[in-house]
Amino acid sequence: MQEQNTTPPKPFTPAQKPGFFEKLTHWELWPAAALYAPLSPIWAWYSLKARSFWWFTPSNPTIPFGGYEGETKTDVYKQMPEGVYPRTILVKPLEDFKAVKMRMLEAGFQYPFIVKPDVGRKGLLFRKIDNEAQLLEYHGYCPMDYLIQDLVDLPMELGVFYVRHPTQQKGQITGIILREALEVWGDGKTTLRKLIEQHPHAGKRAEEMCRKHEDKLDWVPEEGERYVLSFAINRSRGARLHNLSHEIDAELTDFFDKISLHSGAFFWGRYDVKCTSMADLKAGKNFSILEYNGAGASPSHIYHCGMSLWQAYAEILRHWKLLYAVSSYNNAHGHPYWPFWKGLNYLRAVNRHLDLLDQYD
Repeated sequence: MQEQNTTPPKPFTPAQKPGFFEKLTHWELWPAAALYAPLSPIWAWYSLKARSFWWFTPSNPTIPFGGYEGETKTDVYKQMPEGVYPRTILVKPLEDFKAVKMRMLEAGFQYPFIVKPDVGRKGLLFRKIDNEAQLLEYHGYCPMDYLIQDLVDLPMELGVFYVRHPTQQKGQITGIILREALEVWGDGKTTLRKLIEQHPHAGKRAEEMCRKHEDKLDWVPEEGERYVLSFAINRSRGARLHNLSHEIDAELTDFFDKISLHSGAFFWGRYDVKCTSMADLKAGKNFSILEYNGAGASPSHIYHCGMSLWQAYAEILRHWKLLYAVSSYNNAHGHPYWPFWKGLNYLRAVNRHLDLLDQYD
């Protein structure tokens, strides 16, 4: 069992943003567009083979666009067994705040909790809410439907990639990644602002971190006190990633088979899960599924595990091959590829929504 980290790391040296040469020679620092661009002919080949530009859309047929982009979290939760995901309520931006508080009370929510857009990406507008004043500010600021959700305070957050062909009852786990939150540790002398600036990862996004924690920048954490800078634990928010693919076994696969078979239509994607330990997750206890990401999910276990660029490309292509196999079968069995204009109009609407997220975050 992996325990919650309670020991501060050694003192950090002041952060420096990676230079051009470092970015060029470390593929893991490349923007996604640059990383995936050399593989675009393979993606185009699948489009030609399927005779559809949106060849991935039947991969998870009960999720719009196959879960590539733009699906609502609430719709995905409805397709999971009750109780495996955090307690959640959906809030409309123009809803009366008193009515929101009443629904929270009826649902049993207490501070702190999490708020996040129902359609989101990369942790944009993901916030931890400690009191009513913060919720009121978020409610007045957020321009889109958002979720109020329990803060799941479990020590491990995992990304588990799961694939199952529609003709089979047994799937396969193709990779597992452990994510560690972006955090700083106090020394009893240094302000939060300085801790952020000195942190090797947070310092590279100091402007963003200082903006989001502006009310505490002059606060001095006690020696050994841990302060989490981002509860959205993903790579785009500075999380540290560790490959745990050695934990894949029949017991873990059986667990995710049961979750996926509940909807009958989760065939290709990544589960984001919090749990107390790998042993507990395999036993089906002390866990919570935060999200399911469909056709747009990346095999994030390629990062920070010593893979060369060519090994990473081989892993990406392996997953695309599995994606095509699932999608082509579903297309031939009652779940057709989306028409070109339907997919294009959908994606344009999603991109407008995501641009708004970027603007408000």
